[in-house]
Amino acid sequence: MILAAAAAVAPDSTQQAVGYPSLFLLVVLGALVPVVPTGALVSSAAVVAFHQSDTSPFALLIVFGVASLAAFAGDMGLYWLGQRGMRSKNGSRWLEAIRDRAPEDRLSQAQDKLQDHGVLVLVLSRLVPAGRLPVMLACLLAKLPLRRFARGNLPACLAWAVTYQLIGILGGSLFNEPWQGVALAVGLTVFISLAPTVWRRLRRVRSTAS
Repeated sequence: MILAAAAAVAPDSTQQAVGYPSLFLLVVLGALVPVVPTGALVSSAAVVAFHQSDTSPFALLIVFGVASLAAFAGDMGLYWLGQRGMRSKNGSRWLEAIRDRAPEDRLSQAQDKLQDHGVLVLVLSRLVPAGRLPVMLACLLAKLPLRRFARGNLPACLAWAVTYQLIGILGGSLFNEPWQGVALAVGLTVFISLAPTVWRRLRRVRSTAS
């Protein structure tokens, strides 16, 4: 998947024709099925785009546009599926998937923030690891209309794409070879995604020991 994202900004026109749609589809899939490392995909694509900025000056802009649009489309699709599950007597597997990835403590926090700040909390939820689905579930439980969810989700996806693209640009600027920058970008995104989980587990261990 990382290689597919890197191919999205390859200089050959044929590779571009395949690569950009591949990046789009992978990010959409990652929004629907949160096991795909979408942040790493975008950062890796940004690394390669940075190294090709001389020959493809708009590559970074295209990666940003593709990533943000794909994230928005995936989120909207998942929210729509979640709404269908909420209206159904038997729920749906999509709604259950969202519930399974939204622990009660995170959901409670998300509901409080949604009540205090409205859809603005969506922006932060996209930037906080594992924060997107608890906020989405809070919006579903609050019966937030799809259109209102979209108004908050659009800037959230733009901010998310900028953040991970900056990680890629950082990795690309530190090394001469694109693969080195990709390795750094992937490492950073994995660290960012795992750090909160590790920190919560350490806190639980400390509280149990005390």
